[in-house]
Amino acid sequence: MEILEMNYINFRNLEDRNIQFSPRFNLFFGKNGQGKTSILEAIYFSATGKSFRTSKNIELIKYNKDKMGSYISYRDLISEKTLSVKIDRKQKEYKYNGKKTSFDEFYGKLNIITFIPEDIELIVGSPSFRRSFFDAEIAQSNYEYFKNLKDYNKILKIRNKYLKEKNIKNDIFPIYEDEFIKLAAKIILKRIEYVKNISIILNLNYRKLFDDKKELSLKYDSFIGEFKGMSLIDLEEKIKVIIKEFRYQELKYGYSMVGPQRDDFKFLLNEKEAKSYSSQGEKKSIIFSLKLSEIDMIIREKRETPIFLIDDISSYFDSIRKDNIINYLKRRELQVFISSTTDLNIESKNFKIDKGEIQDGHYECR
Repeated sequence: MEILEMNYINFRNLEDRNIQFSPRFNLFFGKNGQGKTSILEAIYFSATGKSFRTSKNIELIKYNKDKMGSYISYRDLISEKTLSVKIDRKQKEYKYNGKKTSFDEFYGKLNIITFIPEDIELIVGSPSFRRSFFDAEIAQSNYEYFKNLKDYNKILKIRNKYLKEKNIKNDIFPIYEDEFIKLAAKIILKRIEYVKNISIILNLNYRKLFDDKKELSLKYDSFIGEFKGMSLIDLEEKIKVIIKEFRYQELKYGYSMVGPQRDDFKFLLNEKEAKSYSSQGEKKSIIFSLKLSEIDMIIREKRETPIFLIDDISSYFDSIRKDNIINYLKRRELQVFISSTTDLNIESKNFKIDKGEIQDGHYECR
């Protein structure tokens, strides 16, 4: 995949612009606080309908303005296509190839991977942060998982309502609970498959780029306990047993204590949890290896190459790690968007940003 151009109006502190991109490296450079991250956010927002910085739409609209819009054209294996998003203080509108569409149909059309400093929370942050991240990544290339997850969250709210009201003897509750079990099993099975596949790639990328003497893996820590070799039916039966075991506690506290919303993902470096036993440099290297592995997984799932966004690479990595990363990316057939406060010494289309204004891109050849 390749983003050809982007238009945006009233996006944060940026001056309205149309930008045409290079099919390989695009570098946005300037001092801190000038809008480099906002440019990457605009690209991500145009492609996914979401921000990687905030969940509040109103924060994306320029101060003293009532609405904002962004548009990108891109090329996939078949043809050129367009995506656009408009928001005001009340609603959000999505379009695909000029036609209005729902978010469900919009999301996943253009696959995009981000690497931002805040990603360190994937190691040191809460389980809910990790769940949200991995759910979004799986859903980006698997519509069935996206739909199952959405349906599950609806059923979970209904189930919690019945538990809170201690109304489980209602004739309709078993129907909801049966659907709850089926969806939970499907979500867990897909997560198991995803973690198994990405762990292999994750370790290879870490050893190749950062440390060939250490082993890195991703562990899926599920409420069901041991799941090796389980089929979908096995998972459903296991969940039924656990629900019976927790029935008293769920009624007592009034919410679901069983389900994939209780699970976690853990990074292990040499079989020790990275959250507690790895250095800051190792944590950053783990996350970058994960991002590269996501790219490989999307290529595997969709047979297409995603877009890669890297924010603030010059201050996030030391010179050795940064050079390793740049050299690796040069060997990959990827379209890459990078923000930096310094020149990266790469062949790229360079955009200088100053107070939200972007100078026309020019090519730097090395």
